[in-house]
This record gives sequence, structure tokens and C-alpha cells, in this order.
Amino acid sequence: MAEVNYIKHLNAVFSQFSKDNRLNPTHISLYLAFFQIWNYNRFRDSFHVNRDDVMKLSKIGSKSTYHRCTKELHHYKYLIYEPSHNPFKGSIIKMLKFETTSGQALDLAVPNQGQALVPSNKHIQTMKNSYKLPKPKNENEVLDFFKKESWTKLEAQKFYNHYQAIGWKIGGKIKIENWHALARNWILKSEELKTEKQVFQNQDNLHTVRNKNYNQPL
Repeated sequence: MAEVNYIKHLNAVFSQFSKDNRLNPTHISLYLAFFQIWNYNRFRDSFHVNRDDVMKLSKIGSKSTYHRCTKELHHYKYLIYEPSHNPFKGSIIKMLKFETTSGQALDLAVPNQGQALVPSNKHIQTMKNSYKLPKPKNENEVLDFFKKESWTKLEAQKFYNHYQAIGWKIGGKIKIENWHALARNWILKSEELKTEKQVFQNQDNLHTVRNKNYNQPL
């Protein structure tokens, strides 16, 4: 049975995820499903998995996608996959550790050097910095982000002009940590205002005067 520091392992592997451009959300969801099963098995060196259970846990609906992503996680050295081809036996998974007893995490992104040891606190700091987006480089970056999210160009310009005018600080004082999140809140607020306006207009249209004089021309 392996000794695994739950927090250090996840910090290291999430840092690796952020640097690995080969991965998509399905890979990450599948890895986390395997990790959870590994946890249930008290971090044994290897354990059997049932494909249907893993697909349900990872929210993967396609068997071909499951097999492809599992093989790719094996190829990318996140785990070792030994298929059994026997539905009654289950395949074997061995999770590769992303932290060592010396407090170091394995960095799989270094080419032609095997598994290089990098201090885990560096991984943690890298992961923290990857979430910091104090402000966009320019207006075009905002326009591209809004277009990607299927939001209007007008809202992008209003958002950029507003925060550009106040120095990209909330209330003109608090530094922005992630302008992407700020933009999402901007759109949510905009949608709320539209809904409130529509409700008010509908109520106004339904309002009638009881003592209306029907002899008056329309």
C-alpha cells in the first residue's frame, strides 16, 4: 500500500495539467475518477476498475472516448493501464505518484530527461499564478474573450471602457484577481437587469384603469 500525501499529490498533478497542452477536460475528469477510486482503495499500488463505474463517475458517455483517454493518460505517464478484456475481472490501474517522501513532485513535462524532480512549493506557486489575471493586455483581448463566450461586442466594449477608466480595480481600490471571472459577473448582472426590465414592462402593459371611458377614441 502506497503512502500518498493527498494534498501534495493533487497540487502537483493540477500544476502538471495546466502545463500539458495535450489534455482536454475529459482527460482531467477521467483522471479524477481514477484518483477517487484509488482513494477508496486506500492508495494501493494497483487496483481493479469497472469501466461502467468509471464512466459514470467521470461523466463520460462514450466507450471509445473512455478507452482512448485512458490509453492516452497511460501514454502521457499519468498512470499505468493494464486492460483485461474481461468484463468480469476488470482492468488494472496503477497511479503514478506526483509527490515523493522528500516533498518533491514529479515534473513529466521535461523532455528527454525521464522524470525530473521539482520542489512541490514551486508547483503550488505556479498553479496559483496561473489563476491570476489582473487585467487584459488590450481591448482586443477582451473582444476575443467575449466573442469566444458568445457575448456581444457592445458588452465587451462597455466592460473594457468601464474598468479601463477605474484602473482595473473593483470600486477603484481593490485589485482584480481574475478579469475573466469579473467579465462573467458583468454578463450575469447585465442579464439580470434585462430580465427585471422585461418584467417591469410586462407589468406596466397589463396595468389597466378600472374606470376607463370607452367612449374616448383609441
